[in-house]
Amino acid sequence: MSQYQHLLLIINPALRHSPAISQAAALAKASGASLHIAALIKWWDFLSLLEEGDRARARAAYLQDHHEWLASQAASLRAEGLRVTTEVGWSEDMKREILDHVTVNQPDLLIKEVQHESLLKRALFTPLDWQLLRDCPVPVYLLGAAGPGLPRKVVAAVDVAASEDDGGALNDRIVEQATSFATQFGAELHLLYAYDVSQNYLDEVVNNWTVSELMNARRKELQAHYSALARKFGVMAEHRHSREGHPVAAISEFADEHDVDVIVMGRVQRHGLEKLLGSTTEHILYQVPCSVLAV
Repeated sequence: MSQYQHLLLIINPALRHSPAISQAAALAKASGASLHIAALIKWWDFLSLLEEGDRARARAAYLQDHHEWLASQAASLRAEGLRVTTEVGWSEDMKREILDHVTVNQPDLLIKEVQHESLLKRALFTPLDWQLLRDCPVPVYLLGAAGPGLPRKVVAAVDVAASEDDGGALNDRIVEQATSFATQFGAELHLLYAYDVSQNYLDEVVNNWTVSELMNARRKELQAHYSALARKFGVMAEHRHSREGHPVAAISEFADEHDVDVIVMGRVQRHGLEKLLGSTTEHILYQVPCSVLAV
């Protein structure tokens, strides 16, 4: 049985040329899942400047236009044999509205296009995609600039240093989800770990070891964890990769160099300053052209 039975796609109906519907439809067709498309419209501030009667007419006309467009899209998908339902609605709180849709529809996967935000805006406000990564109770599939078809290359990006703490289970879930995803859609599965040894060992000297000796020892430890994880899930040797450097930069470079379609990463609950600064998964959204599946 497919791991996906019900897919929920959230779209901005104003972006009619986005490949989001085509990508979600390809996933639904390959997995045999039903697809519910919710077109959520952010309330237009300028409408509040209109007289009440004019505002009501403008709102009704705008809503009707999007209803007709989405109905036409759904009809085309049903003609291909897909089970598709749709809705169009207004939203004053997009995060709350999306999470309510998740609660009501109980999807196996929430699909949404990445909403790129400027560095300044990210410094002032928590981006919607970050909020969903932190609070959505189901896996989140954030679509990048890939084409409308199925993914061809899927990469599970793990943090092997976390295996020593409480991250081992999350690494397992990442690889399991990536394996199922790749198998479901006939894609290649690759395993990647990016690490920055210097972050923890630049200032540390133990038992008269030099910093260089400590870093080399640490690399060997991480490699041992990584090899064990790869063997556990039967990842072929030629599909195992590692990069040293800041994780965001290292993963981004790998994705560009290897034409990756989907990166599967973990998401954890963060607090305080960590939450303000954002996680590796959150920052990856703005660095890679591919899609990100967060578990």
